Amino acid sequence: MKLRTVNAVRYIKPLREGGSLPALADADDGFKYVVKFRGAGHGTKALISELIGGMVAQTLGFHLPEMVFVNLDEAFGRTEGDEEIQDLLQASKGLNMGLHFLSGAFTFDPVVTTIDPQTASRIVWMDAFLTNVDRTARNTNMLIWHRELWLIDQGASLYFHHTWTGWEKYALTPFKQIQDHVLLPQASELEEADSHMKALLTDQTLRRIVDTLPDEWLQWDDTELLPQEIRDVYYHYLTLRRDNSEIYLNEAVNARKSLI
Repeated sequence: MKLRTVNAVRYIKPLREGGSLPALADADDGFKYVVKFRGAGHGTKALISELIGGMVAQTLGFHLPEMVFVNLDEAFGRTEGDEEIQDLLQASKGLNMGLHFLSGAFTFDPVVTTIDPQTASRIVWMDAFLTNVDRTARNTNMLIWHRELWLIDQGASLYFHHTWTGWEKYALTPFKQIQDHVLLPQASELEEADSHMKALLTDQTLRRIVDTLPDEWLQWDDTELLPQEIRDVYYHYLTLRRDNSEIYLNEAVNARKSLI
């Protein structure tokens, strides 16, 4: 569950299709990364969603680009002429999130590519578990690379932490946005996915995932909790949601029935 840490050495270009202005950058390990910045709109909470969501997806057997911590010093991106981006980079000094750039990958198109029912069901289940609102036909956040399906951009997951209070209530709510999931029509094996996925997300695994969160991402203005106490909330939220999966499973099953 450990992530490598790299240093960003060259700002290549912004990726303006993302609302949070991620960027393509070179790192000191010789690879290119899509960097998500802590200075963007949702701050480190978006990076936390990316990290937890990505580790959950890896645990469940999906292909994801390698995730790394990306360190930015104050000189990074000084050649960028856009003042908005300059401000973003200055606000992002320290530890950020990076995903290995998949050169030559193309966006998944549900009209062109058919996903088998088992895989579709497991992705739908995972996104309902994580409350990921951003896997729609408009923005699939999936790529085809070397003829395989790769998942990207989990930053719109775990929206409960944007209000933080009442997390127990959010853990026990259905996920109505699942009706917009791009793979829901193919997800005919949701009940089988439920038992399989829950068995993989053990208490020990979820604890290791949340323990990966760095302290500097857990210094928030909207809570007096210490970093370890915040990790504990994430852990209890995830275990409670897993143990009550019938709530969002039934929502997904019923949403799919309305489509077919």
